[in-house]
Amino acid sequence: MRIGIDARSLYYSAGGIGRTTRLLIEALWRANDAHEEMVLFHSRKHRPWQASDYPQRIVRPIPLWTPSHHRWEQWTLPIELALHRLDVLHSPDFIPPFHRLCPAVITVHDLAFLRSPDLLTEESRRYYGQVRRAVRSAQGVAAVSEATKRDMVELLGVAAERVSVIHWGMEPRFQTLPEEEVRAYIAQRGLPERFILWLGVIEPRKNLAALLRALADLKQRGCVPLPLVVAGATGWLAEETLDLISTLHLEELVHRLGSFEPAEQPLLYNAAQAFLFPSLYEGFGLPPLEAMACGTPVAAAKTPALCEVLGSAALFVDPEDVQGWAAAIQRLVEDEPLRERLRSDGAARAAAFRWEDTARAYLQLYRQAAA
Repeated sequence: MRIGIDARSLYYSAGGIGRTTRLLIEALWRANDAHEEMVLFHSRKHRPWQASDYPQRIVRPIPLWTPSHHRWEQWTLPIELALHRLDVLHSPDFIPPFHRLCPAVITVHDLAFLRSPDLLTEESRRYYGQVRRAVRSAQGVAAVSEATKRDMVELLGVAAERVSVIHWGMEPRFQTLPEEEVRAYIAQRGLPERFILWLGVIEPRKNLAALLRALADLKQRGCVPLPLVVAGATGWLAEETLDLISTLHLEELVHRLGSFEPAEQPLLYNAAQAFLFPSLYEGFGLPPLEAMACGTPVAAAKTPALCEVLGSAALFVDPEDVQGWAAAIQRLVEDEPLRERLRSDGAARAAAFRWEDTARAYLQLYRQAAA
């Protein structure tokens, strides 16, 4: 079987879909015991693969001229792909070419653009607005969670039996690190000695504003919370959220770290007293699971996907309940028995998600689609 994987999202986005696509490709290399031929289509601007990356595997990286998410993608991409005689094509970024010469598998991460269209850019709404046709067109459909599958049945009218739920996995690099290594990182980065952590792209859907208001609530009531470290790049409409720091007089409590290197992420989780994830909507939710793998207590938004993925190993708060987040912050910092339980339960929960299992499930789905 000749498997094509549209990996252009690695160039289009370093996080989110781009990152999980890279991790899936690496897991497929390891799990491909049948030595199926893999053709990796990437942007001509992005050349991440060398022969040494995949010994004893049949892998061909092929550059494409068609940019990811381009307006003319549905016309130019099929022409480029037609040259390669694939048995199946996997489009991890939702949308396959609709005019193609082989069966297609797609991954649907979430339907935020249907649930809350005002939280996305116009470009994102245009591109992901093709999802109904994508689901009808594909021979294999994967959802990253049962929650996303339920949304697909409700919002897209897709038959439940057409959707395979395939969870993402956990990278081994997310683990408890030696204390001296963590302390050295705190000093190197100039971070507070003790802090709570928010991590992600600053945009409305990630709901950092709820945490800022919770800090202001604690401060107003005379409780002195730990500093909040905000780690991540600015995204769409970030200014509205960041303006709250000065509006709520939180300059002394909020430490902006900005963008960080991937190697820093396990160190950040290990250094934090607690990790807070108030996102309004997720299809899966890797960051809180990563924090759990690092032994960090987690409070997360009480939304379907996060409840499914994190199980009983996190505190859950209504995403827009400011006082609820304030109470969760206090509990995570002050209640040591609770912290110990969440550390233990979180590590066990994270260990249940393995990229090897994800890769094997996708290989099975490719074979079913090709047949």
